[in-house]
Amino acid sequence: MLAKIGLVLLAVLVLLAVVVATRPAHFSIQRSATVHAPADVVYGYLGDLHAFQQWSPWAKLDPTMKTAYDGPASGVGQSYSWKGNSKVGEGKMTLKDLKPTEYVAIDLEFLAPMKATNLTEFKLKPAADGVNVTWTMSGENGFMGKAFGMVMDMDQMVGKDFETGLSQLQTLAEAEAKRRAEAARAVPPTANVPAPPPAPAH
Repeated sequence: MLAKIGLVLLAVLVLLAVVVATRPAHFSIQRSATVHAPADVVYGYLGDLHAFQQWSPWAKLDPTMKTAYDGPASGVGQSYSWKGNSKVGEGKMTLKDLKPTEYVAIDLEFLAPMKATNLTEFKLKPAADGVNVTWTMSGENGFMGKAFGMVMDMDQMVGKDFETGLSQLQTLAEAEAKRRAEAARAVPPTANVPAPPPAPAH
């Protein structure tokens, strides 16, 4: 009897392994939001990993998280690494490609709890009174990633974080745009009046 049960369990495991192995490897998770602020303001929060952490949906999940920056102070090659609790894990982000006010690409490397390397992209397009931001993460799942995807809806789980992050980005960028507009209005009108020409020499 035990032998039969063992064979049945083995057959179930083999069948499960076959099902997992035949699942699509490629995945893509995407969310979009319209931010009512100039493109350069929005881009400022995306193209600099120091600013990225101000609105990241994961930045506050572990107050004791260890972080470090490496590479150039700004631009392609700038990187940010983190190591924290089970909610944030361990990984590294590196700026891969930048097109000011239009596009940001980031190599995203997870080291724990599971190893994976994905591509994160932000695409900015003009919208009414602002800019439309599309956040995409794509990559290839290994066997464990495929298995995890069978019991967890990754699009829903990660997508919810994306929505939270975009909402926080919207709040920060719109507040910054408002501050800039108020500062511009506060400039005395006479500051923009050209100086009178010098009096003619006698």
